[in-house]
Amino acid sequence: MKVTVEDGTFASFVARPAVARASGGSVVVLHESSGLNDDIRSKCEAVAACGFLAIAPNLFWREELGIDTLAKPERENRSGTDHSVAFDHDRGVNDIAAVVRAVRETTNASARIGVMGFGLGGLLAYLAAARLPIDAAVVFYGPRIERHLAEVIRISIPLMMHVGSEDALVTPAALVAIEHALSHNANAQILRYPASGHAFARQAGAHYNAEAADLALNRTTAFLKLHLA
Repeated sequence: MKVTVEDGTFASFVARPAVARASGGSVVVLHESSGLNDDIRSKCEAVAACGFLAIAPNLFWREELGIDTLAKPERENRSGTDHSVAFDHDRGVNDIAAVVRAVRETTNASARIGVMGFGLGGLLAYLAAARLPIDAAVVFYGPRIERHLAEVIRISIPLMMHVGSEDALVTPAALVAIEHALSHNANAQILRYPASGHAFARQAGAHYNAEAADLALNRTTAFLKLHLA
């Protein structure tokens, strides 16, 4: 799927549900600092298997067209992180907005759309929940959300956040601040996973925790079905 914005055109990976299972809803899946790789594509396929159209935009298209940095432990703190540090969050949210518009133009315009993001994508999912006309948001990890708490007042949609109890990028103090900021939203929930570090749901990652990942993804599926189907 090609999406055009002011300064160019970027690609998105699309996974479509079987016709018999299609719910009419769509989910924009946002990748981590490791890019649009096999792990994100497999998550799109899982979302599609639940009846949703899944779209994963290549958010790093300006930095490296067609990036496919495999999420291997020895690379986690090199090229992927460099892209994440330099990434323009406002441009990223604008790209997500363009994807949302494109989905509405090519599918049922009244169908519900959610956003699900991992790592950097989790932060962008949070910002999208505050800024864009979407119906639900799911945040995995969400590093640096505590730097954007001024936007939380604009979040009224259902939001689910998954955080590992041993995530070094989401400190206990940051998590307390996020919880306090989201307390106004009765539809927001933060779920913690014991003995789990950052990126615990990334299958190729150094901190993959299969039990926690399965639980988080099952909870996410139920959440999406409740709010998007």
